[in-house]
Amino acid sequence: MTRETVRRGLDEQAVLLAAGLADLAVSTLGTAVGTVRGLLRRSDAGALAAEAEHDLTARGRLVLDRFATAPPAHLEILARHTLARRTADDD
Repeated sequence: MTRETVRRGLDEQAVLLAAGLADLAVSTLGTAVGTVRGLLRRSDAGALAAEAEHDLTARGRLVLDRFATAPPAHLEILARHTLARRTADDD
């Protein structure tokens, strides 16, 4: 096999992969559009949207609580334990 033959094979494989990914994206997008249309036809769409907003707000709050506050420093925790022991020993 020559380099050119190998390169053509790789080019063909890249084209096939790109075409497969494009087909998958179009199929997924079509399914998502169909789902959205079905949700918009529901009679309780307003309540469904309010519930989704509430759920997203709760998830956002959990994420911010998890990452926004830094845990106390390790040495600070050790110092508090030591202070608590000393005050317990003094009593």
